[in-house]
Amino acid sequence: MIWARALRWLTGLAGCLAVSGCVGLLGSPNAPRTTPRPTPAPAQPGASKAAQRSELSRELMAYYAKITSEMEARGQLRTDVAPRDAPFGQRQLVDDFVHVALYDEYTPSGGGFVARQTVSRLRRWQAPVAMQVEFGASIPMADRASGRAEVSAYASQLARASDHRVEIVNHSSNFHVLFLNEDERRAIGPRLRQLVPGIDEASVEAITDLPLSTYCVAFAFSEGNSAVYAQAVAIIRGEHPAALRTSCIHEELAQGLGLANDYPRARPSIFNDDEEFSLLTHHDEMLLKMLYDPRLRPGMTEAEARPIIETIAAEMMAANS
Repeated sequence: MIWARALRWLTGLAGCLAVSGCVGLLGSPNAPRTTPRPTPAPAQPGASKAAQRSELSRELMAYYAKITSEMEARGQLRTDVAPRDAPFGQRQLVDDFVHVALYDEYTPSGGGFVARQTVSRLRRWQAPVAMQVEFGASIPMADRASGRAEVSAYASQLARASDHRVEIVNHSSNFHVLFLNEDERRAIGPRLRQLVPGIDEASVEAITDLPLSTYCVAFAFSEGNSAVYAQAVAIIRGEHPAALRTSCIHEELAQGLGLANDYPRARPSIFNDDEEFSLLTHHDEMLLKMLYDPRLRPGMTEAEARPIIETIAAEMMAANS
């Protein structure tokens, strides 16, 4: 997740920006070719039938289905949440939390973002998280129903794990979850500016120009120089098969709560770009609970937070022994 000073960028919503992305290695040489940017095709709230997919979107469906099959064949996208082959102790739990919650996955550079881990500070929500789900016009109705149900169930899980209020709403949202096919995502700029007034062009372009190797992405914003989140946007590709879509939902929505970085040593965890695990694990739920522990405060550095983190981790491991 990218964390940057957005005070100089944003007019309506100013402060800090965090971005996470689920990135994979493209195993197939048959990637669809890009086409000119399409005209937006917004979904109609009362629509009873989805618009027709573009040829490019259909090609991407086949492409990501192949990528997903290859990942599963390699033993990735596991759905066990307490694997016996990935034990962890107190020291690892502390190390994972520090690197996932107090580092950034991306950094701003040249008007855009580059993948480079940098030291950051603790960020989280103070207000209740109000998630609203939107779908592009060409997302099939069955996918809309299952996607909405999946996000709703996962929001409840996140609330239980973090002990912070996370709910699904139909209006007055602050966390926007968008399921979009390729053409819709590439044309989503105007809608993003409505959802997050003052959003900077670098963030809009990072979403509309998302490379094929990035399966999904989340942006979180704060006001002023605060480390408290005020708005977030998650983008899930509508071309994904069910397994990859679920993986994206679990990682991006959790990272949008403040676990912003991916750490290669975190295991068993979804906060690791190796895509070994698809679902929020018990280890990850412990990280979320630590993040929202009242003994920690937004804005803390590693030096300030580490002694408290060690105490919390010791308590958790003792309770789970």
